[in-house]
Amino acid sequence: MVRAPGTPVTRLRFSSKLRSERATSQLGLALAAAFAICFLTGLLSHAVQHPPQWFFWPSRPVNLYRVTQGLHVATGFAVVPLVSAKLWSVYPRFFVFPPVRNAAHALERLSVAVLVSAALFELVTGILDVAHWYSPMPFAFIAAHYWTAWLVTGAILTHIAVKLPVVRRSLTAVELPERRRDRRAFLGAVAATAGVVTLATVGQTVRPLATVSVLGPRDPRRGPQRLPVNTPAAAAGVLDLIADPGYRLELSGPAGTRRFTPAELAELPQHTVTLPIACVEGWSATAVWTGIRIRDLVELAGGSVEAQVLVESLQRDSAYSSSVIAPVHVADPLSLLALKVNGEVLDADHGYPCRIITASRPGVMQTKWVARIVVGDRP
Repeated sequence: MVRAPGTPVTRLRFSSKLRSERATSQLGLALAAAFAICFLTGLLSHAVQHPPQWFFWPSRPVNLYRVTQGLHVATGFAVVPLVSAKLWSVYPRFFVFPPVRNAAHALERLSVAVLVSAALFELVTGILDVAHWYSPMPFAFIAAHYWTAWLVTGAILTHIAVKLPVVRRSLTAVELPERRRDRRAFLGAVAATAGVVTLATVGQTVRPLATVSVLGPRDPRRGPQRLPVNTPAAAAGVLDLIADPGYRLELSGPAGTRRFTPAELAELPQHTVTLPIACVEGWSATAVWTGIRIRDLVELAGGSVEAQVLVESLQRDSAYSSSVIAPVHVADPLSLLALKVNGEVLDADHGYPCRIITASRPGVMQTKWVARIVVGDRP
């Protein structure tokens, strides 16, 4: 059989009345919007965790990070059926003959290969991160996920620029009624699948949906003291340190250095706040925390609420064994050195003898098993 250039290898094998330029274009637009949400919310999360000097992240509303990161992970899961449908709608084009017609065609196919591989890399590594399964990733997840996100975004913009004439033509062309019916049924099935995937996972962020979110890696209702845990005390290697009778919290600042036993910390003025703890993996849960205001500790150390505060953990060999609390969070009365959660002394897995809890910051920055607090100079 003689094939004209640009035709599929086998028409019968790849033919389907559900495929059309219009359906492919609409899937592409939906994917572009979903990836834009993922990219922007991911950039925010990265900036909150690794803030550049110019970056500002407010402490209010208290659910801000919970919403942005929950949206990031939920959209990432919803993208999976969209990508699958998009690939199904165009994969016969991967088998065109001849494979490359000219230099421009070769560059176009290369850009598509970059787009597909980078997008799949983002989705697979993101899902592995949510599941806390890092063994298949022999690289630093954060750096790889971050820089590949830029690659995906650039590839999407390039692809849109190349295909814009096709998109315009397909969306404005007259469509036969039966083709319209088939296209709408196909796109409706894809949308329904994305909706089911969202319902099956978003409960780790939206607590009322926890009972139907059977695929959510974290249940926000379960864990010590009714809160999930990512890193337990045993895995962090701090069990002996927090049980040591010689433990003292060290507080350093312009007024010098003071050391407090857990009992002495409990004698300081206590405050109770209701705050969510929101993790970069997408889960979040609200709890009632009791402890000492960070601003009060800063005052004890002779510092200003306009100073930043360094918090160091008993945990070692971790990228997040320390964190910096920005002045906006230092000054916020909701920011605590927590000693209790939900009316109970902190469980070892939740940071006993004390941990940081602040509004609208990632869980990895809510340092547990606090060993030292250093009040810095005014920035």
